[in-house]
Amino acid sequence: MRDRPTIIVTGCSSGIGAYCARALQADGWHVFATVRKPADLALLQNDGIDALLMDYTEADSISALVATVSEQTGQRIDALFNNGAYGQPGAVEDLTTDVLRQQFETNVFGWHELTRQVIPLMRERGQGRIVQCSSILGLMPYRWRGAYTASKYALEGLSVTLRMELDGSGIHVSLIEPGPIDSRFTANALAQIEKNIDVQNSVHAVEYRRQLARLSGSGPINRNKLGPEAVYKVLKHALTAKRPRPHYLVTKPAKQGAFLKRLLPADLFYRLMRSLD
Repeated sequence: MRDRPTIIVTGCSSGIGAYCARALQADGWHVFATVRKPADLALLQNDGIDALLMDYTEADSISALVATVSEQTGQRIDALFNNGAYGQPGAVEDLTTDVLRQQFETNVFGWHELTRQVIPLMRERGQGRIVQCSSILGLMPYRWRGAYTASKYALEGLSVTLRMELDGSGIHVSLIEPGPIDSRFTANALAQIEKNIDVQNSVHAVEYRRQLARLSGSGPINRNKLGPEAVYKVLKHALTAKRPRPHYLVTKPAKQGAFLKRLLPADLFYRLMRSLD
């Protein structure tokens, strides 16, 4: 079984991670899929996937994951797909520093720690692929998503720098930047706003109520949303191409937004973004 390429995929309880873990398994990869909750292990294991517990906010669980995968594969980790993350909605002025810190613990610092721990194993073999599931919000701002946007901007900077520093090592780093993808991301964001934002006492209370309606599914439908298979299509290229790209934009809104950011003067572009829901 050790002749199969080995990959760690995080955030596999649902959405992009769950789909990609199963698709990679079907394509011949030895997949180690991580989840945070024990209840989410069985569905993956029933499909023949090695499912393990890992929480980005717990350094010991990251080390335990790498140690377990290394032991089972003879120190072979061919690829890492960092995917597990969440979005904390809320106006910047309504975010406490602790809430912002929690966003970074999961979306940036945990990814950084796991990435650092797999790089030495890839260096020993002289090859490897690190793919980060970022977001179009890592390239442009969006109202009421300051915490998430800031975490993805940070991820973009770290990852592009790492890509340059690993040049010549045989290890390639790529960023996937999706727009709207069908997943539980929106439901999780709804829980975070209810947990961490004082909606009633905010100057943005009216806007929050509109956002909460949209997140709960009673607002207009986003017809530009794609399924997770759209992410898997570019993930395959990033993992197998001789020269993987540094950036992979996914969905029409993401591609349009990136184009307009290059085309328009900054003030006009930000005013355009301000007008979006």
